[in-house]
Amino acid sequence: MLTLSWLLPLAGALLVMLVPNADGRRDGVIRWLSLAAAVATFGVTMAIWFGFDSESASFQFVERVPWIPAFGIDYFIGVDGISLLLVVLTGFLTPIALLSSWGSINRKVKEFSIFMLALEAAMIGVFLSLDLFLFYVFWDAMLIPMYFLIGIWGYDQRVYAAIKFMLYTMAGSVLMLIAILGLAYLHSSATGAYSFDLLKLYALDIAPQTQMWFFLAFTLAFAIKVPLFPFHTWLPDAHVQAPTAGSVILAGVLLKMGTYGLLRFSFPLFPEAATYFAPWLAVLAVVGIVYGALVAMVQPDMKKLVAYSSVSHLGFVVLGICAMNVQGVQGAVYQMLAHGVSTGGLFLIVGMLSDRRHTRLISEFGGLKAVAPKLTAAFLIITLASIGLPGLNGFIGEFLILLGAFRWDPRFAVVAGLGVILSAVYMLWMFQRVFYGPVTHAENATMRDLVPREWVSVVALCGIALVMGILPSLFLRPMEASVEALVQRVQTAQTLRVQRTEP
Repeated sequence: MLTLSWLLPLAGALLVMLVPNADGRRDGVIRWLSLAAAVATFGVTMAIWFGFDSESASFQFVERVPWIPAFGIDYFIGVDGISLLLVVLTGFLTPIALLSSWGSINRKVKEFSIFMLALEAAMIGVFLSLDLFLFYVFWDAMLIPMYFLIGIWGYDQRVYAAIKFMLYTMAGSVLMLIAILGLAYLHSSATGAYSFDLLKLYALDIAPQTQMWFFLAFTLAFAIKVPLFPFHTWLPDAHVQAPTAGSVILAGVLLKMGTYGLLRFSFPLFPEAATYFAPWLAVLAVVGIVYGALVAMVQPDMKKLVAYSSVSHLGFVVLGICAMNVQGVQGAVYQMLAHGVSTGGLFLIVGMLSDRRHTRLISEFGGLKAVAPKLTAAFLIITLASIGLPGLNGFIGEFLILLGAFRWDPRFAVVAGLGVILSAVYMLWMFQRVFYGPVTHAENATMRDLVPREWVSVVALCGIALVMGILPSLFLRPMEASVEALVQRVQTAQTLRVQRTEP
């Protein structure tokens, strides 16, 4: 089942590759074929969801096949309550991203569809991998299609943004690769055999000083991907230059790989180092929350505003992870899902406006409520979800994160609370300027409202935002056992560290 979830989009990409271009006359076939593969993949992820045992903290649907036995490398995949939700999120957002491209991608449609499906396969593989070598293969494989999606189908400075994205991510990835090799060497020194098995490495007794260096190597790679302040400078360029579908996937899924990596690798593999560095990471997180909000507030470009809002909102996720209690970590995972839905939705609707007017400048809009009331209503729901209005998805994650942070260190919760207020300021101010007031540009007076294809994407995103806000237990229950096991492991190491430092 798990292998099918990442092989299916890859098979779809191969089928699309076999369709002859015929000077663009087969674009319709290619679009429907790639959408069918993405929808089928979403169906498989939902089957995994319904077959998942929420009471168990263990990895489920496990598959293991020897791959490179001489070095202890296996094809080893599995899913727990944390990775399950991210796999389903990937399956949910990819068809929406493909639908968003139907009106905006009119050249090299075949290549675009191939890269989108290959990207989905790599992203799902990242969340399923339980062998560190396999994880690194998927982690780097994901960079290739995103690089081309930005570099070929992006806007004016697309090549610059694509290269910057690649260089930043590769710089962190190389350090992580060295640390992965170091872990395999430590396992060999302790047992006489190399292993990249994550579960075996969890049980490895690593000296506290060694943990520090390994933790920094892993965490730098993940901090760049989040991106955590001050490693965030690649993100606004990548978002602004990426096509709408690329921005939806980048905000919705790719950034979550960084926070997922902190939860799956950095904190449980090196718990003593994580306990030591957690306050410092939390400082960077709350600085990013406030900084991202303040910079977003002054942006004239809607897409850049939403990009900086991602820096702010993902700071909340890192803060919840650093708190390392059940409320904080559950809130962090929930916020990953909520951010994927709401920020993906914001980029989707900003893309719709950009396709209609060929500009993203806030000053070029105004008065759209009277011209496109359905699009206005959709944007309002997604905006309210993004700022954490009770009854929508953003509230649950932020509430749990602030609760967990307050239990850990109230000072962080107080500063982070400022970010909640600022997010309401910049998002509602943008909404007011774009949709209210008089129609000041003649081009806006004839703007079309949502078309049926856009309705499908918008209703799906607004619907799941509402469900997550009203029925949070549907999403909290599957992760509960896995989160409790993770927190227990790190807290036990924290107790041991205190005992070692006591005279």
